[in-house]
Amino acid sequence: MAAPNIEYKAGPSVTNEELNALFAEAWPGPHRFRDYTPVLTRSLCYVCAYREAELIGFVNVAWDGAYHAFLLDTTVRSELRRKGIGRELVRRAADLARGAGAEWLHVDFEARLSGFYQRCGFRKTEAGLLKLTD
Repeated sequence: MAAPNIEYKAGPSVTNEELNALFAEAWPGPHRFRDYTPVLTRSLCYVCAYREAELIGFVNVAWDGAYHAFLLDTTVRSELRRKGIGRELVRRAADLARGAGAEWLHVDFEARLSGFYQRCGFRKTEAGLLKLTD
């Protein structure tokens, strides 16, 4: 069950400033400002979570244009984690991807996040990752 007083919106107008502030707060380490406009315009869908007017959660779904969708950037403000917000973001993103015709939803994640993604319904698979930049 999702946390109370949270509003979820599919594909809202969201600014680079809002997204960069969320990612800088939610993920440790240095954060460089990114332009999310190209990402969002090419996404199959994305979902934002708001508490009052503040962006407190985000998830993006990229795709291959047909059957495979890819869950990216599942993020919730650190003080609001473990309240069901992330799972609700993923559930809504999966529903949108399914509604758009995707048959598979893939996700890559660090080992420490395996419990979260299993609770979201993902099963463990083998995957590979190649870093293309320094």
